[in-house]
Amino acid sequence: MTGPPTVAVHRSAEVLAQAAAARLVTRLVDVQSTGRVAQLVLTGGSISRQVHRAVRDSPVRSAVDWRRVHVWWGDERFVPADDPERNEGQARMDLLGTLPLDPDNVHPMRASGAESGDDADAAAAAYADELASQARPEDHGDVPTFDVLMLGVGPDGHVASLFPEHPAVHETRSVVAVHGSPKPPPTRITLTFPTLDRAREVWFLVAGAEKAGAVRNALSGAGHLQVPAAGPRGRDRTLWLLDREAATSVPTGLRRIASP
Repeated sequence: MTGPPTVAVHRSAEVLAQAAAARLVTRLVDVQSTGRVAQLVLTGGSISRQVHRAVRDSPVRSAVDWRRVHVWWGDERFVPADDPERNEGQARMDLLGTLPLDPDNVHPMRASGAESGDDADAAAAAYADELASQARPEDHGDVPTFDVLMLGVGPDGHVASLFPEHPAVHETRSVVAVHGSPKPPPTRITLTFPTLDRAREVWFLVAGAEKAGAVRNALSGAGHLQVPAAGPRGRDRTLWLLDREAATSVPTGLRRIASP
């Protein structure tokens, strides 16, 4: 794993979204320039939706060969496919539906209803199987090595659907169902810590004053069981992309990069 995270503070959530979108396009182009098919993990939440829309509206988005990008999700609400709260539906509306993606390379988690019934555990196992099907020998495991894994952070420090002291934070399986989530809806599917750690780069996208405490705790050496955002680390880089409100309590000494 890499050393301490790098922090970039932007003057507003809008600027943060624009900067993250530019970084994402550049990162995907760089990955594809090596001949690899890029592996991207999306997250939900309001700031991620702003990032998705910024990529959609970027004049340079066509620099990416979107047919050579695999799209995954870090977690999902286990609700019907047409529920407006599903991360998949929001991402398709904001970005994916506008891109020339190969449908076989888009990997949503199963919804409740006709495909999975009410069995979230079976849906989680199916997603684990799908991840394993895309792993290559050089990945040395049962999930692909992700190029960019984006995460939001909740005010309680949760990431994906890994909540403080919740049973899922102890899991070693690659994907699990979450029952009794402290945040509605109560049933979810999430990648686990071992899977989140299989990324070359982990990007935390955090905006808003209500997140400042969670950012401080995650960057101050808190345990990942109590503050899940303290856990995931990129193999090459861990990047915290913050707006000024979320960055008010960032510990001193962390390396910051210039930002507008």
